[in-house]
Amino acid sequence: MSVELNQFHSVFFEESQEHIDTMERLLMSMSVDNPEPEDLNCIFRAAHSIKGASGIFGFDALGQITHIMENLLDQVRKGQRPLSNDLVDQFLGVIDCLRQVLDSYRNQQDIDWPEVERTTSLLESILGAAVTDEPPDDGFGFFDQPATTDAEADDDFGFFDPPAVAQASDEAGWGLFEAADTDTATPTAAQVAGAPDRDGNPVKKAAAGESSTIRVDVEKVDSLINLVGELVITQSMLKVLGDDLGGSNSRLGSVLAELERHTREIQESVMSIRMMPVSFVFNRFPRVVRDLARKLEKQVELVLEGEHTELDKGLIEKLVDPLTHLVRNSIDHGIERPDVRRDRGKPETGTITISAAQRGGTIQICIDDDGAGLNRERILGKARENGLSVNDDMNDADVWDLIFQPGFSTAEVVTDVSGRGVGMDVVRRNIQQLGGRVNIASRALQGSTITITLPLTLAIVDGMGVMVGDQTFIIPLVSIIESMRPYPENIEQLAGSALLHVRDQFWPVLRLYQVMDAVPQHTSPADGIVVLIETSKRRYGLLVDELVGQQQVVIKSLEQHYKRVPGAAGATIMGDGSVALILDVESLADVVPTLDEEIA
Repeated sequence: MSVELNQFHSVFFEESQEHIDTMERLLMSMSVDNPEPEDLNCIFRAAHSIKGASGIFGFDALGQITHIMENLLDQVRKGQRPLSNDLVDQFLGVIDCLRQVLDSYRNQQDIDWPEVERTTSLLESILGAAVTDEPPDDGFGFFDQPATTDAEADDDFGFFDPPAVAQASDEAGWGLFEAADTDTATPTAAQVAGAPDRDGNPVKKAAAGESSTIRVDVEKVDSLINLVGELVITQSMLKVLGDDLGGSNSRLGSVLAELERHTREIQESVMSIRMMPVSFVFNRFPRVVRDLARKLEKQVELVLEGEHTELDKGLIEKLVDPLTHLVRNSIDHGIERPDVRRDRGKPETGTITISAAQRGGTIQICIDDDGAGLNRERILGKARENGLSVNDDMNDADVWDLIFQPGFSTAEVVTDVSGRGVGMDVVRRNIQQLGGRVNIASRALQGSTITITLPLTLAIVDGMGVMVGDQTFIIPLVSIIESMRPYPENIEQLAGSALLHVRDQFWPVLRLYQVMDAVPQHTSPADGIVVLIETSKRRYGLLVDELVGQQQVVIKSLEQHYKRVPGAAGATIMGDGSVALILDVESLADVVPTLDEEIA
């Protein structure tokens, strides 16, 4: 396959996915009693666009399905067939099949033709007539003529866009397809027919508008980000050199400050290219909630907040599975059946709220439900059955943390939805691999809130530099609660390990020099600095010699050039040219096996 055809295929797959997602979103939000005509037209155009382009590329399965789907949608939008909940269900099933077929073409896998035939037969039975023997495409030429009627305008979408006069001058072109956008009204056929010819200025303005957006391979963006990372390192080195010169050259100092400011601006601008709204993930959940609630015979309302909050593309793609599992858990374990909710004085319809918000250099995603909450006694009882060391005096946070143990489940009946004890431990592990943490808050009979905290990006992070002997380490700033030089009376010894007493809580102290095999200046917490760390597993104190200060660092992989270092998430190059390890605060808690014994 040629490079050029590969590029066309890539655009086709991306835009087809966008059209499929748009159809699903509109169907999920549509009122069957009074559907918006423009929403129906948008769904029709999306199906028509996929049909046209799939015919050109020879993706026959997509063409067959969308051809019949288009005919059925045409009847609905013309009022010849009423829209019903059952019909919406059938359309959603067709969309599932389209998504599966699209993935098969994208991954060059065999098409599930029996499923395609089942879907087309279902559509034909609804349509009430067999599909014609005509090819899926109605024929597309390189030069389209402006439509003179609204009906013709609706049929002028496909692999090649209609004349530019059919678009507003400020609309961005989408490449292979016309964008399935519900926010921008399509000009009427009369406006198109009355527009200047192809040599007129309005056409040129519209064509110019189409170049306002381009598609760029992720690899090119990543390469640019890597170069910016190197620029950050170089700027940091120059800053160190400038500091060494002291105040002897004020002009140099001002230039370096200007360079630092511009470097930060370039970095923020480039990093924003990889940022995507979390709606990419959130838009999947209305369908998940609808289908599972019906299956479990529950009534659930889904509320989405902060969908426009942006996160790194790599993080968003890896969030889909963990968030889906948490939402399914909220429906299955949290939200009660309508009769139970009624007996408890609650509305029969439960509410699940999924929200996202930026908090400094992190993003917080919360899954909140007004269901039954976690059952403390049942969790403790199940933990004892599994042989875990628990007691009735454990605080709630530690009890809730038990559900993240592998194989842990309080479900009495194993179903295809839950009960196998597979999932929550994977959720936490996946979030930790993204540099984040998971926290749970719950109140009996009132509901639960699961909070996921993630860095905005995995490439460049803000950290705190610390020294142990002559070695520098970086602690991610998001994990630090505070740092202190403790008083001797606040330190207690237990089984040869130190416990730090801070505000009625005991913190086990982890000596970083023991983990990293460094030669320290201080071995006692009373002489050094203790940095209080919070992870998804536990809180602990980290003993270091001194604090270097807050700084921005570029994460470099160790495994690509050396080997994995226990307790390290990566490395970075400091301003003086030295290499510093970036600490993995999650795994550090597991490096010293006596850590749990200290707080037992």
